[in-house]
Amino acid sequence: MRFFAINRRTLLLLAVLAPLLLLLGYVALRTGPLAAVPVTVTRVENRSIRPALFGIGTVQARYDFSIGPTVSGRVLRVNVHVGDTVKAGQVLGAMDPVDLDQRIQAQQAAIGSAEAQLRQALTQRDFASSQLARYARLLPTHVISEEVVATRRQDLQVAEDGERAARNALRGARATLAALEAQRGNLDLIAPVHGLITARDADPGTTVVAGAPVIEMIDPNSFWIDTRFDQLSATGLAAAQPASIVLRSRANQPYAGEVLRVDPLADSVTEETLAKIRFKHLPQPLPPIGELADVTVTLPALPARPTVPNASLQRVDGKLGGWRVEGDKLQFVAVKVLGSDLNGQVQVDGLKAGERVVLYSQRTLGAHSNISVVDHIPGVSP
Repeated sequence: MRFFAINRRTLLLLAVLAPLLLLLGYVALRTGPLAAVPVTVTRVENRSIRPALFGIGTVQARYDFSIGPTVSGRVLRVNVHVGDTVKAGQVLGAMDPVDLDQRIQAQQAAIGSAEAQLRQALTQRDFASSQLARYARLLPTHVISEEVVATRRQDLQVAEDGERAARNALRGARATLAALEAQRGNLDLIAPVHGLITARDADPGTTVVAGAPVIEMIDPNSFWIDTRFDQLSATGLAAAQPASIVLRSRANQPYAGEVLRVDPLADSVTEETLAKIRFKHLPQPLPPIGELADVTVTLPALPARPTVPNASLQRVDGKLGGWRVEGDKLQFVAVKVLGSDLNGQVQVDGLKAGERVVLYSQRTLGAHSNISVVDHIPGVSP
């Protein structure tokens, strides 16, 4: 009876433990470390891609002008305000001439006096010349002496010297007047080109030094995007390549552009390549200077090569590659990236067209991982 009781208890215990062991084994094989990892796969395609570069830039003007006096002085008036559109040659403001107008009037009077002196010197020269001719005709008759003729010749020389001095004085007075008028003209602040006023740095009554700006303006036809590209992906960037410009304030309205130039100096701190992107047609209304813009530069198309989605590439032990699927076996294949586009397609060297590679996996894979190919990863929206 005792032996029968022991066997019965053993059988009951085994009856309880066996399902538990089976359940633990099932869980280990389905969801535990020994479970197959759900993966989605894709095939390597032999296709051409069109690479593109993405960069962020700011709206700038290629030509900007700081307009101010050539000599120190006080601002008399400013005729424009920020945002005004002006024409080339338009008077934007003026500096206080102080006593310059009076000096010009005084110099004009001095020129009048010099002209009168010149007329007087010409009259004296003509009189001395006629006297010399008259006495020269009388000399053969011995009515007058040679000394008288010599005196008249000397009088003519003095008159001619006086004429030259009067002419030089008049020329100097006119040159001084021209300099004063030029100085007076420099007091007007003139727009050098058709443009847009961006700043008023001084108001009437403000004293400014020579060269200090009173008004700042830009040429709106010279708008461009000062753009930065990551040096790691900037290979192939060159002038005249087409670009798409999206202003931050107009996210749904891309503008056509092109690369005007790639700057010869890169930013060594941020490791970025700098380029200037210009609009093919200026946006209206004009964007503000300094607004951010997203720039996409389209590069020449690459010939057809084995291509995979970027998501299928991983870095294992410091090597970039993908997990190739052969039946239910995995093999990591190191690849070399030959090119990529902004749609996530990457051309690689190391894989062949038609091969299957893992696109997404539920967990990190290893060479001995068991996999289960599914349409989409469980728990993740397709």
